[in-house]
Amino acid sequence: MHNIPARLIDFHVHLFPDRLADAIWSYFDKQYQLGILYKFYYRECIGYLRERGVEKIVYSNYAHREGIARGLNDWNRRVLDEDENLYCFAACHPGDADVLSYVSAILDHPRVLGIKLHFHVQRFYPHDERLYPLYEIIADRKKRILLHVGNGPLGNEFVGLEHFRRLLKRYPDLPANIAHMGAFEYREFLELLDAHPNIYLDTAFAFFQEQQGNGAFDQGGAMLEKHKGRILYGSDFPNLILPRESELATLSAYRLSAAFYDKVFFRNGMELIDSVVKGPEQQNN
Repeated sequence: MHNIPARLIDFHVHLFPDRLADAIWSYFDKQYQLGILYKFYYRECIGYLRERGVEKIVYSNYAHREGIARGLNDWNRRVLDEDENLYCFAACHPGDADVLSYVSAILDHPRVLGIKLHFHVQRFYPHDERLYPLYEIIADRKKRILLHVGNGPLGNEFVGLEHFRRLLKRYPDLPANIAHMGAFEYREFLELLDAHPNIYLDTAFAFFQEQQGNGAFDQGGAMLEKHKGRILYGSDFPNLILPRESELATLSAYRLSAAFYDKVFFRNGMELIDSVVKGPEQQNN
């Protein structure tokens, strides 16, 4: 994997309090019969990735039900205080009466890049009107939103491209990171990038050698090369059912331009972090 840079930014990591991590892994085992390979708690995750060249870790967590997001965000503050090279997409739930208050408060943290919404787990639509004030706060604060809005790796009636298109009709400039390259509608999500310059896609899950891309990345990876400035490396660590190295090997085997690997694995992530943490005015100075 000679073309994978030595310096990496991982833009899709899951860190949870230990008790919640145990519950998530148990749910995967019982509900989906999917065994998680890396049952590491948050400090172990950080150490494991750092040993493998990941300089900056962008992690997220989500509130699977009402009433827990504020506590998760208190935990996020403590975790961020432990490591200056950690960045976070924080938790929220639109059913909480105080959601706008605690979202505004957590966005004050300079290394909170934005908010994570996981429509498959949280079971509401991306165009749910309760979310509109959240989207507007995030945009006004020059932050971003990480959306699990594709119908893979696991899907239900709340996810899929058409739901996201409906949201984009109202907010065409939404500053969104799309998890999993929009799995399984990879090609269609890539095509959105032409018309929506604030959207980025992350690679998590999409490049396992065993189940990659459904033909969206054929023709020598031409679509990947075309959009190399809008793709972020993400591993989905530690909630993986196949080895982390599998996705790295697949991406390496495309043998795309040196610029592709530099941008996807490091440069895009660094620029996006700077644009949020420093703001566009400072970044250009």
